[in-house]
Amino acid sequence: MRILLVEDDPDLSRQLKLALTDAGYAVDHAPDGEEAQFLGETEPYDAIILDLGLPKVDGVSVLERWRRENMATPVLILTARGAWSEKVAGFDAGADDYLTKPFHTEELLARLRALLRRSAGHATPNLSCGGLRLDPRAARASVNGEPLRLTSLEYRLLHYLMMHQGRVISRTELVEHLYDQDFDRDSNTIEVFIGRVRKKIGADRIETVRGLGYRLICPEDEMGAETAGT
Repeated sequence: MRILLVEDDPDLSRQLKLALTDAGYAVDHAPDGEEAQFLGETEPYDAIILDLGLPKVDGVSVLERWRRENMATPVLILTARGAWSEKVAGFDAGADDYLTKPFHTEELLARLRALLRRSAGHATPNLSCGGLRLDPRAARASVNGEPLRLTSLEYRLLHYLMMHQGRVISRTELVEHLYDQDFDRDSNTIEVFIGRVRKKIGADRIETVRGLGYRLICPEDEMGAETAGT
């Protein structure tokens, strides 16, 4: 999952980028409204964290333009304490949620998970596909109760596939949502990571749809066993 962090405070930006990366996200950073506006219009993000008090172009104006361009990416806005009018303006501009500074990083991560979950149509905090489980809160996954040892990129790949299970996802889409802007992207490496994840979760769970991409599927026998056990 790929996140755009828009924050002009250098210390807070470093802190949040580290926390987001540790939580399993690919993170791009924009220090002002002008760059944020450009990145939001040209790069595909799963969610955006947007400070409203930005240099060059304020956050509300950036968000209004994004929404005029029909950009549906969920946006979490950051506002100054006591600035209730900023919150109202942010929601009216198209924000999905907000946090007031100062805040706990854990709360930001929880709100971000909720935004991503709702945008993908998931009601529960954990993701499941038969015996495959993924807990975004702990950035961990398991198969039939056995923990999986995943690298950061393997985890991002599995997370994205599970968020969109049943849908065919192209290699290009995976590249755009697994790597940050500065990563040396190569769509051929996706095949390598698909192969590694298949070995860890079972080859029959990720289907190759020739000429189109990949699809995460839930084996019917596991689904039946899971239903019977509930």
